[in-house]
Amino acid sequence: MVLFTLILAPLLLLLLFLIVRPKPIIIPIKNRHVFISGGSSGIGLALAQKAVSEGARVSLLARSLHKLEEAQKSIREAHGVDVAIFSADVRDNNAVERAVAESGPIDVLVVNQGIFVPGALENQASDVIKSVIDVNLTGSFNVIKAALPWMKNRKDGAPASIALMSSQAGQVGIYGYSAYSATKFGLRGLAEALQQELISDNIHVSVIYPPDTQTPGFEQERKIRPELAGIIMGSGGGALSAEEVAKKSLDGIKSGSFSIWFNLEGYMLGFSGAGFSPQTSFPVAFLEIAFAGLSRLAALFFVWSWYRIIQKKHAN
Repeated sequence: MVLFTLILAPLLLLLLFLIVRPKPIIIPIKNRHVFISGGSSGIGLALAQKAVSEGARVSLLARSLHKLEEAQKSIREAHGVDVAIFSADVRDNNAVERAVAESGPIDVLVVNQGIFVPGALENQASDVIKSVIDVNLTGSFNVIKAALPWMKNRKDGAPASIALMSSQAGQVGIYGYSAYSATKFGLRGLAEALQQELISDNIHVSVIYPPDTQTPGFEQERKIRPELAGIIMGSGGGALSAEEVAKKSLDGIKSGSFSIWFNLEGYMLGFSGAGFSPQTSFPVAFLEIAFAGLSRLAALFFVWSWYRIIQKKHAN
């Protein structure tokens, strides 16, 4: 097995790359239209700031007009540039379609909206679960479906991008995250199928898996997490800043990366669960193959330790 991983696997991978010849992808940002849902705060706003600093024309969509106006003002003060803002609920398909149509042709779409309500499934009300699904998953369908005609009809013909903001809770299920994880796992299935549908249109799909990120809602989220979730997640690394997540996300989008990871845990989860995800980078493909077994071993260690913690807690 070790011999296969170190010698045969790279040779077979090289042969596959020579046959298929995946082309490097460069998605321009400068002078192009970047549309961000959930763009009034947190990672979305940080992405907007970063895109504007690289010369993009940016549009933001969110529910709160007040927060959108504050975001618009902060970008104007930082960069001397105005961004377009659209107040709409992603659950309202008609409102989303109107906002997208008014914004004009889109080159880079970042589907970033999301809500999180922690709690064990049996303790959550059905309407709360439905809200999480409607915003995080159904809302993503609404935004993408509204944007697709405009993206397919873009005039410059340059590569375009659709980026879906998942989470590390979209790579591994966590106690108290049943509804949230279900929606974030669902984004990967959407992305894999959507990439096959859009590859001939030169539209490249990315899934972003940020860990805990310092956003306005992060501290409040930590306060209301189930105790067991806090214990389990405490085994991971510290929270990243929204600016760090935005920079790496935009870099991944520009390179056409399908999966965008951030820390050791993210890479480990990505390598162990790569499956049929697209991959155009030879070095990353090699790492996925070389570390698949080791990543699975580490994953089993963590999962078994989590189960012991949970069982011990319930026993007490």
